[in-house]
Amino acid sequence: MDAETPQAAELNLPQAFLLLATNDQDGKPEVPMFALRTALAGAILAELELIGAIGLQGKHVRATGAAPPTELQHQLELIRGKSRPHTPKRWVSMLEGRAEVQRVYEGMAARGIVEHVGEKHLGLFRSVRYPEKDHAPEAALLEKIRAALGGAPADAGSPPAAGAPDAAASDAGTPESAAPDTGASAAGAPDARTTALIALLQAAGLLGKLVPAADKIRASELAKDYWPSRAVEDELRMIRLAEEEEPGISGI
Repeated sequence: MDAETPQAAELNLPQAFLLLATNDQDGKPEVPMFALRTALAGAILAELELIGAIGLQGKHVRATGAAPPTELQHQLELIRGKSRPHTPKRWVSMLEGRAEVQRVYEGMAARGIVEHVGEKHLGLFRSVRYPEKDHAPEAALLEKIRAALGGAPADAGSPPAAGAPDAAASDAGTPESAAPDTGASAAGAPDARTTALIALLQAAGLLGKLVPAADKIRASELAKDYWPSRAVEDELRMIRLAEEEEPGISGI
């Protein structure tokens, strides 16, 4: 897939995903925290792949020779610095965490998209929420998803959906494009960023909540073989299995 750097006013994939995964009104996640962290890690990989900084070679994620400007420089350097390559699922488990979630939220708060709201308990700030402050970015994301999949949005209080990539995978010996083949005509094909976001939202179990009437078959076609979202699904499956065996292991 051709590298696609987000424009100045456009959200990167981690920001777009987290915005859509957060309730507009109360600023709380629409999915369990473990699912939010895991899917956000997948969005980080998806963004780095989308801008051409990493690719899938065989079964492992590898940094490319490109050095595009990115807000995810720290995560990119982690991937570059590993002496041994890791699978996408392994990277999802390594990149997920509270710090990443907070960093992305605070970046959107600095842009005036969400508001940092601290809740005090016994005089101390014990929890933070991020209700929506500017609806325009979310509305733009939802418009793209509706154009790609059809369907009306969920009620106004729910987060709208956003975009993701569409690209064909290359041969096993070369970096594979992260985005799946859309199979759509040029006129109706969503852009790569929208396709990637659709795949991530579906992996997190959010797509149906955001756009209940979306074409599920079309969504599956767009997400097919998209390695970042597949890694999210695999990691979530493992977490849920572990939770069944040992309740509470997944944390919050």
